[in-house]
Amino acid sequence: MRPRRYRHRRAADTFSLTRSSAKAGAVSGAGGRAISDPQFDRGRLDAALARAGFAPGAPTHLRLYKRERLLELWLADAAGRFRLFRSYPICAYSGGLGPKLAEGDRQAPEGFYRVARGQLNPNSRHHLAFDIGFPNAFDRALGRTGSVLMVHGGCSSAGCYAMTDAQIDEIYAVVAAALAAGQAAVDVSIFPFRLSETALQAEAANPWLAFWRNLKRGADLFAATGAPPPVAARAGRYVFGAEAAGPDCTPIAGWA
Repeated sequence: MRPRRYRHRRAADTFSLTRSSAKAGAVSGAGGRAISDPQFDRGRLDAALARAGFAPGAPTHLRLYKRERLLELWLADAAGRFRLFRSYPICAYSGGLGPKLAEGDRQAPEGFYRVARGQLNPNSRHHLAFDIGFPNAFDRALGRTGSVLMVHGGCSSAGCYAMTDAQIDEIYAVVAAALAAGQAAVDVSIFPFRLSETALQAEAANPWLAFWRNLKRGADLFAATGAPPPVAARAGRYVFGAEAAGPDCTPIAGWA
């Protein structure tokens, strides 16, 4: 399946977070509302970034947790280590714990994804959105199907993660600014819950336990290094770090 690419004017995805809200209104969502209107205070976001010690366009990473219904926005500091900037409650996602398997199953994905510029959709009917890139190389190797799986505004879901319009304004702005500043793709890690050993032991009878333990390897590497590790698919599993560069691995990639 060829990935869908979303049409938007170049000016819409190359804005700087340091622009005033009066001058940054190039991106429109559902109903044509610009994200720079009074409902989205770009100056307040800029000030919060500065107080937290982050530069505009800092490298960005998203981590989502289904059970906790939480999206975390992590940014790289001047030393290159990612720190938590903000957490946002997930307003809605569909399905239960476990990965998405097939088109139409209304299940929100779990796994490791990457979002590049072609996945941004400033003209979404859900205000603003970006496609997470499902199915990735891991999903395709297992024959999993689906399309147009998004993080978006609003509060309804048919396999996506709905964040409300107000929250997606901030999340989208930071992701788009990072991509405009040169980040090739934003890593998006989606977990069933916080993958502590205690939490996994409580799921000993769950058919997805082996899959979740595979996800835990990537989560643990992030915790140890302070940065999302390289991720690839090999033989129906995710592999990480130096192992992901092997000749028999297919990298998890955003849309070129």
